[in-house]
Amino acid sequence: MEIPSIVIPPVNDIQTISIPLPTADVPSYVPLVVPPSDLQEPKGTKPVKTAEPPAPTLPPPFPPYKLPTGDVLVPTAIAAVTAVAATTITQPIIEKLRKKIQKFLQDKIKKWKENQKKKRESLQSSKKT
Repeated sequence: MEIPSIVIPPVNDIQTISIPLPTADVPSYVPLVVPPSDLQEPKGTKPVKTAEPPAPTLPPPFPPYKLPTGDVLVPTAIAAVTAVAATTITQPIIEKLRKKIQKFLQDKIKKWKENQKKKRESLQSSKKT
């Protein structure tokens, strides 16, 4: 009787992977220097006068526009106010009507579906007998 033996294959060298260390760009800023609140001119000095730059001038973005006369503005303003008031007043009324109509139609559809279901059931029961 022979003793069983196991043949082990030769070991292969596995090279390890080198992973570089992570780097990051750290934000930096130039510190703001704030003068002290009790800062004064040194004695014996005169303040320096600087010339202020002229204020920038921009051209007007739109050409000149003439306003309409009062006999045009008054009816326009009245029409706008009336339209807003009418919309504000009628909106709740229309919403209430919409809900009632929707409920009415849902009830009608529900009854129609029930009738269709009853018809199908009666047809199926008549076919069985």
